[in-house]
Amino acid sequence: MANLDYRALAVLEAVAGHGSFDKAALALGITQSAVSQRIKALEDASGRLLIVRGQPAVPTGLGQRLIAHHRNVKLMEAALDIDLGNSVSMPEIALAIDADSLSSWFQDSLPALLAPPRCQLDVRLADSDAALRLVREGSVFGCVAGAPEVAAEHAAGISVTALGALRYVCVATPLFAGHWFGDGFSAEAVQLAPAAVSDRRLLARFLRQELGVQGQFPHHTVPVSTALSDCIHGSMAYGLIPLKQAAAALASERLVELLPGSTLDVPLCWHAWTLDTPFAKLLWEQIIGSARRYLLQAVAA
Repeated sequence: MANLDYRALAVLEAVAGHGSFDKAALALGITQSAVSQRIKALEDASGRLLIVRGQPAVPTGLGQRLIAHHRNVKLMEAALDIDLGNSVSMPEIALAIDADSLSSWFQDSLPALLAPPRCQLDVRLADSDAALRLVREGSVFGCVAGAPEVAAEHAAGISVTALGALRYVCVATPLFAGHWFGDGFSAEAVQLAPAAVSDRRLLARFLRQELGVQGQFPHHTVPVSTALSDCIHGSMAYGLIPLKQAAAALASERLVELLPGSTLDVPLCWHAWTLDTPFAKLLWEQIIGSARRYLLQAVAA
């Protein structure tokens, strides 16, 4: 598309962000008619639908790519303002992070970004599949997710950096373990005992790896890491917890390992759009540095 109208792109971003033409108009201080006209002008110029009208209004694939382009341009303009000594408005940066990373190492990357504030962070809770989808469609600048299975899955312009592995242990309180696993943590027992999971696939992988369990097992789905931990500590379920988060409770015997010595290591990567600005570089450095200090690093042969 030649001669992009960046004021219209700002309107497109507002409609996608607020989910409606009315709310976008209110946020931008313009009329709904003006919002509709600018979206229509963009669609006429591209020859494609950019917003699916509905409740909520959502961007199409091309619409999302245009929004991502607009956000990247704003980041580059902010970098230029810094170089020129101009006053800088804080750009909004959207990231997608899994619950366990968000509750552990990710917070260590924030002080350099937010004190003093350099941006407006929009952190979205997402598992690996959802996070990767958000990056690919341009909804977020970067995400923490698993390693890609094949390089072709990634769009041009997205880089992937290994962060390390998050090590999990399977735990329960002594009370829960005594009641449900008195005869041992076995394939038969896990068909009866309730588990707590944020991502069922992780525990399914562990049970298949260690006990040969295939298919379904009883579980509660608790998407927030702290709530899942509370469920396990409250003797309501067993489950996987990052080892570093479980260490103190294991040492004090408030929790016990159900299979001592057996762990599940989940490799994580930083997936992000390549953008050559000082802020983007700082963001990369802080997130990658914090992750590598916390996560398990591969030992070179």
